Amino acid sequence: MVFLLQANLKPFFTRKLALGPVVACVLCLGLFAYISSLFYLPGKGFTYLIEFGEREHARYLPQLQAVNHYELKDSGGYDAQYYAQIAMQPHLTDPALQGALDSVPYRARRILLAWTAYALARGDPLWALHIFSVQNIFCWFVLAVLLWRWVPPVGWGNFFRWACLMFCFGLGCSVRGSLTDGPSLLLIACAAALVEAERLWLAALVLGISALARETNLLAGLMLFPVVPGWSATSGRAEQTLDSDAAGGPSQRAGRSRSTWPQVFGLGAVAVAPLIIWLAILHFWLRPPAGASVIPLDLGARNWALPFFGYAGRWRETFTDLGVHGFDLVGRGELLVLVALTAQWLYLVLRPRWSEVWWRIAAPYAVLAVFLGQAVWEGYPGATARVILPLTAAFCLLVPLRRWWILWFIAGNVSLIVSFDNLNPPGRESSVVTGPRSLRIVAATGAVVETHFDDHWFEPEKSWLEYWRWSNGDAGLTFFNPHPYALQADISFGLRANDDRIVGVTMPGRTLWLGRLEKGKLREVTIPNFPLPPGDTHWQFETTTPPVPPGPLDKRPLAFSLRNLRVGLRTLQSTPAAAGTNSR
Repeated sequence: MVFLLQANLKPFFTRKLALGPVVACVLCLGLFAYISSLFYLPGKGFTYLIEFGEREHARYLPQLQAVNHYELKDSGGYDAQYYAQIAMQPHLTDPALQGALDSVPYRARRILLAWTAYALARGDPLWALHIFSVQNIFCWFVLAVLLWRWVPPVGWGNFFRWACLMFCFGLGCSVRGSLTDGPSLLLIACAAALVEAERLWLAALVLGISALARETNLLAGLMLFPVVPGWSATSGRAEQTLDSDAAGGPSQRAGRSRSTWPQVFGLGAVAVAPLIIWLAILHFWLRPPAGASVIPLDLGARNWALPFFGYAGRWRETFTDLGVHGFDLVGRGELLVLVALTAQWLYLVLRPRWSEVWWRIAAPYAVLAVFLGQAVWEGYPGATARVILPLTAAFCLLVPLRRWWILWFIAGNVSLIVSFDNLNPPGRESSVVTGPRSLRIVAATGAVVETHFDDHWFEPEKSWLEYWRWSNGDAGLTFFNPHPYALQADISFGLRANDDRIVGVTMPGRTLWLGRLEKGKLREVTIPNFPLPPGDTHWQFETTTPPVPPGPLDKRPLAFSLRNLRVGLRTLQSTPAAAGTNSR
């Protein structure tokens, strides 16, 4: 890795760089660093990214249960929660670990990131947990630097290639879920750079190691094959493209085609050896039950299907969702991701470029996409965009940026519109209190005006434009006034539901608001001049319609969401304490 970065940066600083694209790259790096920092939770670190599920808490490792970490309320969590526990306790025969994992053989195959976290933590479970949670962020920055080997910021064309890849939908999914796809792309890019540097054996070894993170990484092994079709042993350099801004494609150092058949087989053996050895060790450690001839591996039967069956099913599901829910966040995201992946696949299939290392990397993933099953395509954000991430990388690096090709490039990156939705930071605030500081805070004690949500609300959520909390039915909200005198407040909020329902806001002996929510539409509510006496003031949000789960990937019973709750404070004019205080 150090060799690759040194070899990458040396020509980088000797090239004639363009100031504008360089500044834009730096700003993108800063933007990602800022976004990443928003996922840090005091006392819990970046464990929000791992997506531990509250429903799985009882079966978690004792070491995990003993430390402070973030758990998604009323959720079963996602894949990274299993790999994180292996990082904390990589002894695969431990009964506690076996009870914590959904499938020990399946999860143990992808051991690499768990090993690196455990090694860097020197065996400390707590540090292993926190290191595991940030490995994707670290790999993102290293990949950003390494990609300058192919697309140095010498012009705006290269910048857009680089930025579209670094902020693509699949890579964002990997970072958001602490998954294996982003680090896998980094290792594949390292192997590609080594191939171009004519270090084929080292490239094969790197690719083999990457298979311990994700076994499908071996598909990129086509990069090890000779540049010139026909498996000839001819020497000489293959066709090179010019700089992307001049000729529409990134500069590719294809390497010499010195490979012969024996060398090809040797390189392939080196690439597959680490995974084969590790599977053999797993078979030895995780012996099958008595009388069984093989260990029971969960191969994910629903991950595979007949050609294009999963893809066609994804289109049907997308149009169904658009018909039922309209062009909402999920429907819009499903459609844009499908359009982008389709454009990428068509380009790689219809414009073969064997001499390009990245085309040889992407070609097997184009074949893989054809056979992906319903389990990979279904839901939102789904797994396909990250499973075939090397195909996205090749598309961004190879599409010419001239004439009508620009339209194809835009189509293949149209999912950028929803990419940042994957990187929505965890919700921390459920309300905003405004007004003079003397009203918001009691200077003598430090007590503040605040809101408290009861247990019938789910955890706060947030996008770049709003914040909200879902309820699981009737739910309570309490306003606390720490002052010895009453305050007056203008209270505003929005209500939204996934179906049509009646929602009312009440307090003892009084109905504050009652109205109908239409499916998917935001209903703005303002209650002006509301008195907040000293102490607690309780509101109750009520609905007569039972809660329903929003979809197969989110089983939470959701009734309605309370969005953008704002409390604007003023003192009551009749209160002596208000004398000399400016109202806002």
